[in-house]
Amino acid sequence: MTAMPPAQEPPTSTPPAPPVSLAALLGRKDLGLRLLAGPADAAVHWVHTSEMADPYPYLLGGELLMTAGVQLPDPAHYVERVVAAGAAALGFGVAPVYDTVPAALVAACERHGLPLLEVPPQTPFTAVARAVWRLMAEARHRELRRVTEAQQSLAVAAARPAPVPAVLGALASRLGGSAVLYAADGTPYAAAGRELPGTVSRALMELAGVVGHRPGGPATASGEGEGLRLAAYALGGGDGLTLGVATESREPGDHTIAGVAVVLLSLLTAPHRGADVSARDTALVRLLLGAEVEEASRSLGPGPWTVVHARGGDGTPFAAPSLGAALGTALVDAGGGSTAGGAPGSADAAETGSTRPDGTPVSVRLLLPASSPVTAQPGWTLGVSAPVEAGDLAVGDAQAARALRRAEATRTDLVRHRPAGFGGLMDGTEATAYARTLLAPIGEPLTETLRTWLSLHGNWDRTAVALDIHRNTVRQRITRCATLLAMDLDDADVRMELWFALGRL
Repeated sequence: MTAMPPAQEPPTSTPPAPPVSLAALLGRKDLGLRLLAGPADAAVHWVHTSEMADPYPYLLGGELLMTAGVQLPDPAHYVERVVAAGAAALGFGVAPVYDTVPAALVAACERHGLPLLEVPPQTPFTAVARAVWRLMAEARHRELRRVTEAQQSLAVAAARPAPVPAVLGALASRLGGSAVLYAADGTPYAAAGRELPGTVSRALMELAGVVGHRPGGPATASGEGEGLRLAAYALGGGDGLTLGVATESREPGDHTIAGVAVVLLSLLTAPHRGADVSARDTALVRLLLGAEVEEASRSLGPGPWTVVHARGGDGTPFAAPSLGAALGTALVDAGGGSTAGGAPGSADAAETGSTRPDGTPVSVRLLLPASSPVTAQPGWTLGVSAPVEAGDLAVGDAQAARALRRAEATRTDLVRHRPAGFGGLMDGTEATAYARTLLAPIGEPLTETLRTWLSLHGNWDRTAVALDIHRNTVRQRITRCATLLAMDLDDADVRMELWFALGRL
């Protein structure tokens, strides 16, 4: 049995997509693949074709290496190099060079335990590669659905009368193992799931003692005990609580699911939670479950509130919770979705890290009392709304989103929504009616393009960055706006009038 504080795990060269079992690939009858040597349970991360005599320098590990044996002077040495490179399996095409797979190659693969597939003449290597990518896509879809369902289950558990044991029970059920919450002194605070053997229980407790909130200390740790996978996570409430998890296996989405549980447990166990904080927690959970803004605002209180949009972090699953803890709120929405009212904390939240599976940054949204200070955070770009009442969360959400786009376009760490200024002195009803009439000829996406372009002082490049479109598209849209509005957008007075009007929509 081992339980080790994980030092930094070495970077892996395999992609984030779930690997494909070789058995699943062999099960594709249309490919006609045949296993000649080695086990069928190898995990394939990608497909690579090479006719090099020594493919070692060109392999990253985890590949199904495809070859027709164009250069195969010494099969034994060839297999040794492929195994040394970490390839998952070898696929050998029996045409056009060889009529059958060389016996020496089969023997070498059997000796080294390298799976060897015979690829029939009618099956192109590209067909095998396409089958692997499809199987990967199917596996990724299943994993995303499992994570989403687990998040919903945990959120529902957090809204129950006894939320802490309910969240632990939901986590243990979803991961098929045990979940234990440890107090600051290392003693079990609450537990759910399967009962652990004594040695495993002690190992998990020791692992939980490794993580904590001391400066420089790890936020997570992992190990093994009697065939079980162990993991420990520090909660963000500042009171030293730690979550320990023991499972029979470790699936790609387990870390994300555990991260959601950590966020909820940090929220539920936060010390010195006053009545106003509890009310906010209740409202946020209701928003997370998809409640309408008006319904949730009854628990939220009148406010005022501040909405924060952020993008960045260090790519770890705990980047978003760490940001929430730094800014004073434990529940975050990192899914980039919104409720029907556009409020933060939606049921579409799907990630707790700061990047999606395709590597693109995730937008994190937080809801804070307006009295809470919002300062720049290392590694994050923030957009902050003006203070809004509970019924105007959708307005604050839009303000924060625009502020974030401006921050990204200007490469600024933090941008706050600016109040109306002189525009606020005008009669609101008349100004809104005039703005709608003035801007009636244009619609989305022209309106948003014009708004962003004006906010960035007519800079084409920054507008393109903020809207994630090509600068030529920006030029075309602004030209179209000038034509439809019959206005000279080079005129400063016209720009000012349009800016005021856009602020009234």
